[in-house]
Amino acid sequence: MTERERIKEIISRLQKEYDKARIALEFKDPFQLLVAVILSAQCTDVRVNMITPALFERFPGPREMAQADVSEIEEIIRSCGFFRNKAKNIKAAAAILVEKFGGKVPDNMKDLLTLPGVARKTANVVLFNAYGVIEGIAVDTHVKRLAKRLGLTRETDPVKIERDLMQKIPKELWGRITYLLIEHGRRVCKARKPACDQCILKDLCPHFKKTSAN
Repeated sequence: MTERERIKEIISRLQKEYDKARIALEFKDPFQLLVAVILSAQCTDVRVNMITPALFERFPGPREMAQADVSEIEEIIRSCGFFRNKAKNIKAAAAILVEKFGGKVPDNMKDLLTLPGVARKTANVVLFNAYGVIEGIAVDTHVKRLAKRLGLTRETDPVKIERDLMQKIPKELWGRITYLLIEHGRRVCKARKPACDQCILKDLCPHFKKTSAN
């Protein structure tokens, strides 16, 4: 089996196993998605979904968020990690949306990356889930771990991992592959104790071959 065939088979199995894989964050519009993704750094999606209803009820859009007292934002999102920095970034990002983009979340990578708290991962998530735009692959902790275990990259930097994945995975799957890997990472290929014996990819996985040989 060639490397291209191996990768194609990995994707095929993941698609069959997790055909309903999708973003776990709850949102109603691009602004809510942007804020939720900023909050999700170093915080579970479950926790973010508990926080955002009250946050968006109080500040439903970028104009309200831009005018908010940052201490009030902090109080609402306090249970989320790094809440002070996130509150500052969310307020600042909202202000830029109002001042430069007419209160709308940009639909392109270049403009999204000008917003505080937004790096390529966040931008990719927003573009794909809010606008159906595919510009790259969102690399979170699950994607980073599985990409390395599956031999899809040797890099540790998310931007370099994304570059490697973009070279090996068909572009039409860039948006979806993130959620396939996240689901597999949460259910089977866990950080501390991966359930290798139960894994649908074990015969294709360098990590399994290496650990089972020891």
